[in-house]
Amino acid sequence: MMAFALIALIAGAASALMFASIISGALISLVLFYLAPLPLMVASIGWGPLCASVGGIAAAIGLGALFGLPYCIAFAVTVALPAWWLGHLVLLSRRVGPVTPEGAAEPTAEPELEWYPVGRILLWIAGFATLTTIAALLTLGTDAETIIGTLRRGLMRLLRTADPQTSGEAGQFVDALVRIAPAAATIVAMMTLTLNLWLSAKITATSGRLRRPWPDMMTAELPPMTLVGLCVALAFCFTGGLLAIVAQISAAALMMGYALTGFAVLHTLTLALKSRTFWLGSTYAVVVVFGWPVIAMVILGMADAVFGFRERFLRTRQPPPLPTP
Repeated sequence: MMAFALIALIAGAASALMFASIISGALISLVLFYLAPLPLMVASIGWGPLCASVGGIAAAIGLGALFGLPYCIAFAVTVALPAWWLGHLVLLSRRVGPVTPEGAAEPTAEPELEWYPVGRILLWIAGFATLTTIAALLTLGTDAETIIGTLRRGLMRLLRTADPQTSGEAGQFVDALVRIAPAAATIVAMMTLTLNLWLSAKITATSGRLRRPWPDMMTAELPPMTLVGLCVALAFCFTGGLLAIVAQISAAALMMGYALTGFAVLHTLTLALKSRTFWLGSTYAVVVVFGWPVIAMVILGMADAVFGFRERFLRTRQPPPLPTP
């Protein structure tokens, strides 16, 4: 019990320090800030969600005592809650095989376990990215005009700090940035949460504490109704006001979910290529360097959800021939 509490407190302290490092203003603090959920996720997956909850509560109380209630709430919503719940989902399973009947003399075969699908975990990550982005924007104001005005003044201040000779022509550029800022923040939150969960699972798997088999990422797919939700969010993007901002944030998160499933589709469809590593590496390099080609992955993920490309490919693919003796 002492070891469990110690691990929880160490994970919570590490996450709190990484979260609070943003106060320093150093560039490396931005990286630490985005990796703040990692220690709690490792504790949640390796030692159970209770470990992460104890560490997260202790860290939130400590931050609140040192820096005030806003930091306590921000840490609890953006770091502790996603780390605890996503770690819980990673370990969530149910029996799908035969169960030993009551009164049986000998146990039957060990029941198989069905683990929580990767695609549904992606949907939860999109939900947390949406929640944290909306919560951050609501700290700037409670209506669209106030939020946009605060963002615009902040960006103009940054531009003038970087270049005191900034002219009024920069206003149009700032206005464009303000319009895409909520969606961009959602994409960053989505990708960092996904990266943190993947890293925490890799760390626990390497240490031998991962209590589930490593999932087949190529099978990741979002629930069918996700596409309906995305269409509804895109429709509300044209309404205006705070509702439009919330819809843009939700649409950006769901589209990034489809982008990740698009990469899973690409990995599946290239199984038969001899130069598969080259094409996959080139695709990742282009997406990382330019960014906008990720739209192609979004389209691929959505097309697979509608037409089932992976299922058709795997159904028609012939098994490799057996080696001759």
